[in-house]
Amino acid sequence: MLAVLPDLRAFARFLVRDRTAADDLVQDTVVRALGALPQFRPGTNLKAWLFTILRNLFFEQTRRRRREAAALSAHVPTEEIVRPDQDDASHVRDLDRMLWALPPLLREALVLVGAQELSYEEAALICCVPVGTMKARVSRARVQLAQILMPAAPE
Repeated sequence: MLAVLPDLRAFARFLVRDRTAADDLVQDTVVRALGALPQFRPGTNLKAWLFTILRNLFFEQTRRRRREAAALSAHVPTEEIVRPDQDDASHVRDLDRMLWALPPLLREALVLVGAQELSYEEAALICCVPVGTMKARVSRARVQLAQILMPAAPE
């Protein structure tokens, strides 16, 4: 399990986009995995099992935060968040921005297969979809990234 921690942390950082929250998510994942260790089948892919737990925790926490935000918004006026201008951002920031322009399912597939170097089978297992669906998502994500990179054609 220790060998997978850096990969879990990287995936968590991608999902939550905050180092501290990512560390908390990984810690929650490890705690949940240790509690469910009897459910792990020896001989199966531990990394995929842990990524599935992390992903499910992330979605569970996201849903909880949305419910909490909805409840709070009824009582507290929201202020508009203004992001700083990022014209002089590095290529990494540009890539980050392009990835976040993708739909969530395509972004997730591309990160699992591309950045995390999981096989299509492992990524499909984590996302609970058929392998063909995972391949299609990665393909569509790559096409959309290429379209984002292409300058707009003059009319």
